[in-house]
Amino acid sequence: MIKTTRFDAAEYLDTPERQAEYISAALETGDAAFVRDAIGVVARARGMNEIARVAGLNRESLYKALGETGNPEFATMLNVLRALGLELSARPAQPARKRKSTLRRARKAA
Repeated sequence: MIKTTRFDAAEYLDTPERQAEYISAALETGDAAFVRDAIGVVARARGMNEIARVAGLNRESLYKALGETGNPEFATMLNVLRALGLELSARPAQPARKRKSTLRRARKAA
């Protein structure tokens, strides 16, 4: 019998640089659910209790906002990103062809 364990990307996001890169790749996809999930993974990698405290949320609210059915307000996401020590920036969009390859690459990483 083969024994397997569930893959958890949070275990591999052990530096702020990797965490920022993971969220940046998710943002490039334009998929809001994927971005929410990526921020949740990074928050778990850092410690949900601490991130919730710094973001001004209770832990349960943070789990709910970043959960599979969560639909957090933009202000909540900005607070969580600040708590993670990250900031958003904007740049001109890539042509559609490049965005599709970025989406595939980001999904494979997850």
